[in-house]
Amino acid sequence: MSALVGGCASSGDSATGTPSEVQEVQTQLLGDMPLPAASKIIGSDSLIIGRGDSWVGRVVLSGVQTPTDIYAFFQSEYPRAGWTTISAVKSKTSILVFTKGDRTATVELNEGSLAGPKTMITITSSPKNANVIAPSRK
Repeated sequence: MSALVGGCASSGDSATGTPSEVQEVQTQLLGDMPLPAASKIIGSDSLIIGRGDSWVGRVVLSGVQTPTDIYAFFQSEYPRAGWTTISAVKSKTSILVFTKGDRTATVELNEGSLAGPKTMITITSSPKNANVIAPSRK
């Protein structure tokens, strides 16, 4: 796995190769989380702990489609992959929240820059029932 993440981190982008090879790397890293076509992982901005269907952390991607098209992709493809939509807000910064089993995935979509990708995608994955305790005041 470190070779996979290292390959992404060293170049700052997804691994290169044929579309099927890139898909294989993404599946090994992110498991059952479909990604929009031609999106690329930005390794320098991502933090992936674990692999496959049990990874936690944040993956940042550049997308070639518009934010509207990518929003529609997540709305249709994640439920097909077994994810349940918990919340979806479409705005300048769109947020979608999905759950599957004991996991939660939050997807944030932002417009890219004129010279860069059309859409910046941030997917955060974590356990659904993590014990989070608010600090007590003394």
